[in-house]
Amino acid sequence: MSAAVSADAAETATAAVRLALERHLTVATAESLTAGMVAAALANTPGASGMLQGGVVAYQNSVKASVLGVPQDLLDAVGSVDGDVAAAMATGARRACGADIGISTTGVAGPDAHDGKAVGTVFIGIAAESGSRAFEYSFQGDRQSIRNQACVAALARLLGGLEGDGYRS
Repeated sequence: MSAAVSADAAETATAAVRLALERHLTVATAESLTAGMVAAALANTPGASGMLQGGVVAYQNSVKASVLGVPQDLLDAVGSVDGDVAAAMATGARRACGADIGISTTGVAGPDAHDGKAVGTVFIGIAAESGSRAFEYSFQGDRQSIRNQACVAALARLLGGLEGDGYRS
């Protein structure tokens, strides 16, 4: 399977980069499930160096806690696949990279359930100066398909945040 960015991800990333540049906003990523796919989609877009501050691949809970500042007691209580964890990851990315907006992904790509969550369960977090929130998704498909869908969803949430529409409920 190809790890290349899908056409949907590339199109949404292009729109997000363009809007971030127009609004003079910077972005940082915190990725577990997608392991850098969101940052890569943004970086593949011309002009990204003007808005992409950086990103953290936080596959392990120890990195979520130590680098992103996700409370260890939260991780112990709910595991890594949770909306509050996704929101905290986005806030941590924003802080760690000095960005205006943080976007995060956490979830279960399979083949087995994780932390009591079914395969396809995904949370996307977004954080800005006004606060943070998370969105839950249930995707279908194989491991790569779920990861691709999560990447596209994260980029769409980022675009929504940049558009200032309440992070698209």
